[in-house]
Amino acid sequence: MQDWTLDALLEHETYAQPLMISDVDAKTLSAHLSMMVRIRAAERKLADNRRDGVIGGPVHLGVGQEAIAAGVSVNLQNTDRVFGAHRSHSHVLALGASLHPFFAEVLGKDTGLSRGMGGSMHLQDRENGFYGSVPIVAGTVPLATGAALAAKMDGKGDIAVAYLGDGAVEEGVVQESLNLASSLNLPIIFIVENNLFASHMHISLRQTQGATSRFASANGIDWQLVDGNDVLAVSNAMAQLTARARTSGQPGFLEAVTYRWLGHVDWRDDIDVGVSRSEDDIKAWKQRDPIRRLNDAMVVAGLHAQDALSHIEQAQQEEVDAAWAQALADPYPGPDAMLGRVYASGNRT
Repeated sequence: MQDWTLDALLEHETYAQPLMISDVDAKTLSAHLSMMVRIRAAERKLADNRRDGVIGGPVHLGVGQEAIAAGVSVNLQNTDRVFGAHRSHSHVLALGASLHPFFAEVLGKDTGLSRGMGGSMHLQDRENGFYGSVPIVAGTVPLATGAALAAKMDGKGDIAVAYLGDGAVEEGVVQESLNLASSLNLPIIFIVENNLFASHMHISLRQTQGATSRFASANGIDWQLVDGNDVLAVSNAMAQLTARARTSGQPGFLEAVTYRWLGHVDWRDDIDVGVSRSEDDIKAWKQRDPIRRLNDAMVVAGLHAQDALSHIEQAQQEEVDAAWAQALADPYPGPDAMLGRVYASGNRT
């Protein structure tokens, strides 16, 4: 009988070691490392500016979870249909979204990904295959399932991707989407970023068994349960699932166990709001830093120098700073955007 507990993946000492990289080329490893650094630098910029009041609305940050989006996205193409949720900065950036329109959207500027009308939680970048994110928990899961049906009907080998959290699996629409995807053999990958918390409530207080992969098994869907702080484990699992979805049109389910260093929303760490989250927990998870683990492995293997990471971080930070400055200087939408971007133009009968 399958053990659906998460005990093995929560052994911090085991999963704090450098990654196993012997069968991966240096170019791929460097690309993974740069992408994770880029995502973290961008989210740190958001955290600081939300704290300082520059950003007016909430931002849901995934610092510490960068390996999931980075590992997933290298297996996707821009004709796939990817859907996110309320914590989707990493998803859109890993697909190749430019920093400037990304920051502009968070600031509500006219040059943003959604023309300044959505902010942090309503992102879209169709050019790179990101069809949208919404703050409604599990709100995009049935949309992604419908997109998978459309992809199947198109017959071009494209797939859909639905990002969701461990709390979202408790929504009925997720169970309905899993059933439909299985029943119709839809090319969709459901990706659960299991960071153990739904808002402020630990998974142990919500579910009797921690691994959400059991819901995939119940619906006859091929699944993978991996260390979400290992970008290579994520990438390899996603490669297997996407290959099957593209060739046979069958759905897949990837559960990546991880942890967000910051709290549910904004820059705070949420250790004083009555939840089972402590400074010791955060410290232990930071030892499993996906960036450090990959970098350490590359240093040990002689693929780059000890100070290479600092150079990568500096280069990415310079890009982040420049894009942020540009976004700050951009204009806000004009008054006509209030209704003009809500209602379609033309005759409405």
